[in-house]
Amino acid sequence: MASELGLPSMRGSARADDRRRALQRRIRWFVAATITYNVLEAIIAIGEGMRVSSGALIGFGLDSVIEVSSAAAVAWQFAAADPQRREKTTLRIIAFSFFALALYVTVDSLRTLFGASDDARHSTIGITLAAISLAIMPALSWAERRAGRELGSLSAVADSKQTLLCTYLSAVLLVGLVLNSSLGWSWADPAAALVIAAIAAREGVNAWRGDACCAPGVGPTAAVSPSDHGCDCCADGADTRA
Repeated sequence: MASELGLPSMRGSARADDRRRALQRRIRWFVAATITYNVLEAIIAIGEGMRVSSGALIGFGLDSVIEVSSAAAVAWQFAAADPQRREKTTLRIIAFSFFALALYVTVDSLRTLFGASDDARHSTIGITLAAISLAIMPALSWAERRAGRELGSLSAVADSKQTLLCTYLSAVLLVGLVLNSSLGWSWADPAAALVIAAIAAREGVNAWRGDACCAPGVGPTAAVSPSDHGCDCCADGADTRA
C-alpha cells in the first residue's frame, strides 16, 4: 500500500526532472544561437563603426561582444551538473559586462559631442544591420526568457534581458543613424550612444542585484517567489505558461 501511495509522487518527480533537463537543453540552444548571431553582429558593427566614425555603431558592436560573453557565461553555468551553484558568478559576469559597455560608450560619446572625435558619416550597412537585429532579437529574447522563468534560473532570464536590450539598442541605433544620414544631425549619433550607455548601466545594476524575475517553476529555485528577489517584473503581463 505504501509503495502504491508513493508511486504518483515518484512519477511526478521523474516528470519534473525530465522537464528541467529539457529546459536546460533548450537554454543551451538559445545561448548557442545568441553567440553565433552576435559574433557576426559585432564584427560588422565595430568594423563599420570605425569606418564611418560612428560611436553608436561601435557601442552597438561592443554590446554584441558583451552579449557573447554573457551567453558564454550562461553556457558555462549550464554545462555544470548543478547549474544553480554557478548562478551568482554568472550574474556578476553579466553585470560587469554591462558596466564596462556603459563606461566606454559614455566616454566616447562625450568626446564626440565636445568635438574631440570626428562626426559620424552615413552608413547603409549600419542602418541595415540595426533593422535586421530589430527583427530577430525580440523573438530570441522572449524564447529564452520564457524557458529561464519556468526553470527558475535568474541568470538565464538576465541573459534574455541582455538579448532584449539589443532590441532597444537596435531601435535607438536605427533612429540615430537615420537622423544623421537624412537630416545631417551629427549630434544624433553620440546622443543615441548615450541612450545605449544609460540602458546598459541600468541593466548592469539589475543583474548585479539579481533582479531578473523568475516565475516558480521546475528548477532548483522553484520554491522561491518573485517577491523574494525584490522584483515585480513577473507581473508585467507576460505569459509564461506552456
